[in-house]
Amino acid sequence: MSLAPLLNAAPAIPLHAFAAMAAFVLGLVQFAAPKGTLPHRTLGWIWVALMVVVASSSFWIHQIRLVGPFSPIHLLSIFTLVMLPLAVWRAHTHRVADHRRIMIFIFAGALVVAGLFTLVPGRIMHRVIFGA
Repeated sequence: MSLAPLLNAAPAIPLHAFAAMAAFVLGLVQFAAPKGTLPHRTLGWIWVALMVVVASSSFWIHQIRLVGPFSPIHLLSIFTLVMLPLAVWRAHTHRVADHRRIMIFIFAGALVVAGLFTLVPGRIMHRVIFGA
């Protein structure tokens, strides 16, 4: 394992990757910790900020080009940027089940599934984890 391929990439890529890794770990903490507490809300805001960085930075990553400079993964970024405020609003209005469902969906889709696709051979994260 070597961070060199990630650190040598265009600046948007390490920003995107490190924000995603932090959001993944923080998301796991959020799932395990008590809900509705001040720490949950505080860490939740940090997680939302990290996810905004992850989704926004993806628009400067163009390694897979299917429609101009974009790929279908950019649709997930748009979806994430739309759903994050909705999930926060659901929590604010005490619609906890909706909040939980949206946040789990974002975590699973934008971090777990999309993260697994970064491990495909030829991708930077594949080289980071498995070497050249």
